[in-house]
Amino acid sequence: MTTTAVTDFQDRMLSLGLARVSEAAAIACAHHIGRGDEKAADQAAVDAMRRELNRLDIQGTVVIGEGERDEAPMLYIGEEVGSGNGPAVDIALDPLEGTTLCAKDMPNSLAVIAMGPRGSMLHAPDVYMEKLAVGPGFRRGVVTMDMTASERVSALAAAKGCSTRDITVCVLDRPRHAEMIAEIRSTGAAIRLITDGDVAGVMHAADPARTGIDMYMGSGGAPEGVLAAAALKCMGGQFFGKLLFRNDDERARARKAGISNFDRVYTRDDLVAGDMIFAATGVTDGSLLSGIRREIGHVTAETILMRSKTGSVRRMIYRNPVR
Repeated sequence: MTTTAVTDFQDRMLSLGLARVSEAAAIACAHHIGRGDEKAADQAAVDAMRRELNRLDIQGTVVIGEGERDEAPMLYIGEEVGSGNGPAVDIALDPLEGTTLCAKDMPNSLAVIAMGPRGSMLHAPDVYMEKLAVGPGFRRGVVTMDMTASERVSALAAAKGCSTRDITVCVLDRPRHAEMIAEIRSTGAAIRLITDGDVAGVMHAADPARTGIDMYMGSGGAPEGVLAAAALKCMGGQFFGKLLFRNDDERARARKAGISNFDRVYTRDDLVAGDMIFAATGVTDGSLLSGIRREIGHVTAETILMRSKTGSVRRMIYRNPVR
């Protein structure tokens, strides 16, 4: 009997399978938390995520992954995963977002993965991206990339009907952000600096009631920008990104990825055009998710699973016996 590959994106059927993928990656890191070995933690997450992906009935292609094929032995950009049956899908992933956070047992390390129909995600080159994100409930363009940092704070405060002193901005703690940080603080706004993990940072801005973060801004990796946009596609909120190039080699990478307009400002829906499933499992404790809990005889993980088509958000606790 001949079977025909399913072409429709079966997001409902695939969603729980995707949660298992992020759970497996996070749990694989359990014995590496706080032990100082970033590479070992990342490799454990990669191996576990790949195994679980290959159990799914999908024709999957990694479009945002661990790097180019020659640089990453597993889950490289362009790698095919899944059983080869089922729908053709694009996958964006970071098996261990915040490797340093995991190695040092610092907050907000996550295992993260997003999936959408084939052709639904920007194939972002491995360059920097200027990022700006706010949560749901605001008019379109309440903040823009054309605004200065202080103008964004003032505009968001006006939209919220509060003082600029009541705004908190999440920023990656890097020397390149020193001037922007000073400008934000000049408005009276607070800043939450993070050392790593800007996918989690953007997600924080989409859930201010839980996290206390109103806005994310600053530059970080472009591939992580696509993952963050996938999360906001499900959670709600606005995201803007502009690719940043330091040299001709990086522009060549962009051309190889099919990008010709180097000045384009991408919106959330430019970066992730189709319906998305998004799953993230906590590795270390954070504002969004609890980290892995190791106890005698079992391990416990917390996962957030979201679908953009329905706007559904599930929080799941997975308790697994350790054999």
